Amino acid sequence: MLYTSHWIEPEAALDKRPEDAPKAAGPTPDTVFLSYSHEDEKRARPIIQVLEQAGFSVWWDGKLGGGERFSRIIETALEGAKAVVVLWSQNSVVSGWVQDEAARGRDRHCLVPLSIDGCEPPLGFRQFHVIDLSHAKARTDSPEMQNLIRAVSALHAATPLADAAPAKSPGLNRRVLLGGGATLAVIAGGLAAWKSGMLGAGRPPAGSIAVLPFRNISGDPDQAYFSDGLSAEVRAELARNAQLQVAAQASSNVFRDRTEDAKSISSKLGVSYLLDGNVRRSGDTVRVVAELIEGRSGFDRWSQTFERPIADVFAVQSEIAGAVAGAIFSAVTASTPAPGRNGPTRVGGTTNAAAYDSYLRGKDLFSLGIDEKSDRAALALFDAAIGADPNYGAAHAARSRSLATLANVYAQGDTRRALYDEAVVAANRAVTLAPELADAQSALGFALFSRLEVRNARQPYDRSKELGAGDADVLNRFALYCARTGRFDDARAAITRATALDPLNARVFWSVGAVEYAARRYSESIPPVQRALALNPKLSSAWAAIGASQLLLGKIDAAGKSFAAEPSSLFGLPGIAIVAQRQGNPAEAQAALARLVQEHGDNSLYQQAEVYAQWGDRDKALAALREARADFDSGLILVRNDPLLDPLRMDAEFLRLLQDLGFA
Repeated sequence: MLYTSHWIEPEAALDKRPEDAPKAAGPTPDTVFLSYSHEDEKRARPIIQVLEQAGFSVWWDGKLGGGERFSRIIETALEGAKAVVVLWSQNSVVSGWVQDEAARGRDRHCLVPLSIDGCEPPLGFRQFHVIDLSHAKARTDSPEMQNLIRAVSALHAATPLADAAPAKSPGLNRRVLLGGGATLAVIAGGLAAWKSGMLGAGRPPAGSIAVLPFRNISGDPDQAYFSDGLSAEVRAELARNAQLQVAAQASSNVFRDRTEDAKSISSKLGVSYLLDGNVRRSGDTVRVVAELIEGRSGFDRWSQTFERPIADVFAVQSEIAGAVAGAIFSAVTASTPAPGRNGPTRVGGTTNAAAYDSYLRGKDLFSLGIDEKSDRAALALFDAAIGADPNYGAAHAARSRSLATLANVYAQGDTRRALYDEAVVAANRAVTLAPELADAQSALGFALFSRLEVRNARQPYDRSKELGAGDADVLNRFALYCARTGRFDDARAAITRATALDPLNARVFWSVGAVEYAARRYSESIPPVQRALALNPKLSSAWAAIGASQLLLGKIDAAGKSFAAEPSSLFGLPGIAIVAQRQGNPAEAQAALARLVQEHGDNSLYQQAEVYAQWGDRDKALAALREARADFDSGLILVRNDPLLDPLRMDAEFLRLLQDLGFA
């Protein structure tokens, strides 16, 4: 169906994508201080250019004018910088000036050390990870420069203004088109929507909390996955407590840069409390500072520092979650909060530090959704986690989702079927190891539904909803499954709860529209999708969703404009072909269909069936559906409620297809 035609589950952290960063307005102060030896000026200038091209304003002593008081100006620039980038070399390691500037960056926790000739830093600075630029090309897209940009960006707690990470995709990354996970977070348009009152909320529940992304202050940008992962794990711990309402990751991550005060953030997230923190990981030790802030007043209610061997990070998660729950309940009630966990680690978790590290790295990489290579690298990390701890339920669930994504986005035919089979095996293993883990049950439902086993997917999806009442991603997936199988009351209840937990996630509001569209309430489906576009104007398949509803409401011209605005040709072209035929332009209609086939091949079989059905070509529509069934095209999960296939609805072959899939 044009509303959504492929089933895929998006993951968290796509808010990291540089193309979604707000653009700068007007001049910005220098926020990067570059320290180097004058003998290395020729090596320094290209690095300055790379940072400036990435959107940062760099202070270096080349900005000093004649007669200026050097020491005062240097000190002011150094103290005001968010990142102190030091170029270590054979020349600078013996420079007292460079060492002093580096020491200040170290003491302010904003040091980014580079080696431009392969030498080691002097004593006192060797505990920090050094980015080796000795063989790097001075281009923003080189891996070494990417590491530099990410390091500086992390210290700014924001994404750089220019494309600071590869924005590669396999033409269309279907992982962000259909599922129900945390996805594209709010960008500038979304915040404007909040400020205009579009998404206004009432008084937040007393036991509601948002966990902001913990800041990585390790001096190593490659450790950002660890701080993000730790905050996600604490969030999951808190969400298991039925007495708390915990904001979802996508909405919480909107405020990664902390540019607004606690009152504003808590108001926009609809929570009474914020949990903030930072993480420093050095060698085998991790230091976590956590702080519970009351949203209404902006005052701290509790704070604590934890410094442990990395193997005890699991205990730290538990302690933070327990202390936070206790602090909240002591503020709002005299009762004792329910325990957040049973045993040494949360359901489906691990006590193996190596397994945990691989799992976090895999989740971080998978969430980027870059290309097949990166997705397979994420799968390898999940395999490594399982290798270190074969009983790690959450890692098996993540492996299942990774395999299902590979099947849906990149594979066809027998290869696709084999990947789906592996995904089901991995999800079953996760459920066996951790039957109380909502994510495991959700992964199994997702894998079975993707493999077109509609009936078999129901039990794990239903169980995931029972276990994951506080998990917006789980609820979103469940809602979409229910909508696509005709359980509209269950779908609406789940997606309403998801919007309360994840009020700044564009994909959640898109799903509200998907539920109403599946229920054939076309007028009601458009406003939530418009809200999703206000939150994220680049949201894939949103314009096609609006166009499909307009088409079915008889607003043909408006539908044509919406389909033309759709950035994904997989979703826009079928609508253009249908509208053109309705408007009496068969040549334009044929051209759109030909382009769809040329660009997407067998991955567009389901969409081709929609077009042929709307054109009145029954035989070609059914032939395309037969091919889609043979190819395990997951677009077929939409076939039960797809109004664009209504011309086939009473055909005997179509009814057999519904029965074969488990819809009848």
